[in-house]
Amino acid sequence: MTIRVKRDIYERQRQQMLDNHLIPRGISQMQVLHAMLTVPRHIFVEEALYSQAYNDCPLPIGEKQTISQPYTVALMTEALKLDGTERVLEIGTGSGYQTAVLSMLAYKVYSIERLSTIAARARKILDGLLCSNVIIRVADGTTGWKDEAPFDAIITTAGSPQVPSAYIEQLKPGGRLVIPVGPEDSQELLRITKKTDGSTTTETLGGCRFVKLIGKHGWGKS
Repeated sequence: MTIRVKRDIYERQRQQMLDNHLIPRGISQMQVLHAMLTVPRHIFVEEALYSQAYNDCPLPIGEKQTISQPYTVALMTEALKLDGTERVLEIGTGSGYQTAVLSMLAYKVYSIERLSTIAARARKILDGLLCSNVIIRVADGTTGWKDEAPFDAIITTAGSPQVPSAYIEQLKPGGRLVIPVGPEDSQELLRITKKTDGSTTTETLGGCRFVKLIGKHGWGKS
């Protein structure tokens, strides 16, 4: 999947984002860096925030939701170890920025968003970028997407008190799940790999802070 982006005045800022915030902190996979350099983060936020779009910080997108900081997006994407053949499940479409990055690196992206207004806005932006390999569904993301399972990789862009069992069940053997887990105000970013016998191994990628994963198997109803 190639995202077509017209040359714009933010190209230099995207390069500075890589040079100042991503590469010095260990992001090294060339495909991930290329995606971060290509996807125009500013169009996923309100115009009043364009000047802040390439700073390494989260920004509000409405409905008490945020667009994750660039380093976090790059770190989580790199942790999935994508080679372009994968079917990826994303829990929490949000702004659609992480979705757009994934669309450049995976065969197909299935993204679930619980808020219809947020999902519609993301869909419009992704259509404008010609992200034809992305399907968005409005639903409770904590139950996964059983009809399209199993997935090669699953990424959760909201913090959960525990790992929903549906994610492990819907992951292929050898598949990777990247998810923030912990209390509301602070989580650990985990990469969970499913073995061929169904068991899992867990790695900690560092501390993080995300909005709450709302749903039946997350923090309950909003």
